[in-house]
Amino acid sequence: MMVHGTLYLIPSMIGKSPIVKVIPAFNMKVILNLRYFIVEEIKTARRFLKQVCPDIDFKTILFLVNNEHTKVHDLATCIEPLLNGSDMGLLSEAGIPCVADPGAEIVKLAHDNNIKVIPLIGASSLLLSLMASGFNGQNFVFHGYLPIDKNNRIKKIKEIERLVYTNNQTQIFIEAPYRNSQLFQAITEVCSDNTRLCLATDITMESEIIKVQSIRNWKGKHPDIHKKPTVFLLYK
Repeated sequence: MMVHGTLYLIPSMIGKSPIVKVIPAFNMKVILNLRYFIVEEIKTARRFLKQVCPDIDFKTILFLVNNEHTKVHDLATCIEPLLNGSDMGLLSEAGIPCVADPGAEIVKLAHDNNIKVIPLIGASSLLLSLMASGFNGQNFVFHGYLPIDKNNRIKKIKEIERLVYTNNQTQIFIEAPYRNSQLFQAITEVCSDNTRLCLATDITMESEIIKVQSIRNWKGKHPDIHKKPTVFLLYK
């Protein structure tokens, strides 16, 4: 009976910073021994692998694409090398795989086929932001992206603010960087003056800024978050 390969979950960069700052040496050793990668976008994956190993020979590498456009019935193709005994790497576009990321379906499929899954250490903007916020780290929820529609977004903000107080729970969410300013404005208009908002921007980069204030103190401010990756956190 053929032994299955191992699926390694490989964190990527979450900003322009020295690779040694966020990618452990062990990860680099694992990556150098892999020839199959499941990625969201090949161009981004090649750029990251080139940073890890400048001498990498892409002629020996096979990329299989899994992103929001991938059909469920096509996922099985992605794990064929694993079933045939080869190790593979599941590489995120930014940060850690399977969190705000389409990779979870691949991991589910791996478990369904008794394939060993090994998550590698790496930077998560969500956890780093929570660590630095001073908010409740024992009870929190990540909502992903809030609704784009203005009325639905306002409704959602009110809903998650209630959870802060009823559940004593930190609320974490993100937005497309070019819509950060609109989301910030909506939060300051909707939330109670005493609710606290943490903005964690450009995590791991030289330009990183993590700031916590009450909504009262945020009002009238224009934080420099436009087109910059930002994590939003609400707490009391």
